[in-house]
Amino acid sequence: MREICEITTVHPEVVEKVQTHMADLSDVASLFKALADETRLSIAYALTIEEEMCVCDIAAVIGSSTATASHHLRYLRDRGLAKSERKGKQVYYALSDDHVHQLVKIAHEHAKEGVRDAKNLSS
Repeated sequence: MREICEITTVHPEVVEKVQTHMADLSDVASLFKALADETRLSIAYALTIEEEMCVCDIAAVIGSSTATASHHLRYLRDRGLAKSERKGKQVYYALSDDHVHQLVKIAHEHAKEGVRDAKNLSS
């Protein structure tokens, strides 16, 4: 199957309807950009398993220095995906809300299903 239309026909009513409902997606693009980095996504996924983790533990999980982990955590926090709290001499991070948690979990499930479906198609 060819993946382009064989003829060019614009459906003005469809285009107009969609254009009137289109939202500004720059914040959504920023969110996906933040999670497109495998290290930051690993951190977010770790925080779906353990609700709150200190920077040292996150660094150990992702196999990095605390400075590198802190950099990525700050990036996630600055984009509203994570939140931090100082407890004594340690800083703990958590995902900012359940939406982020669900987004990471759903993306993981979708990726697993895509791999499984691709294997089934190639068999």
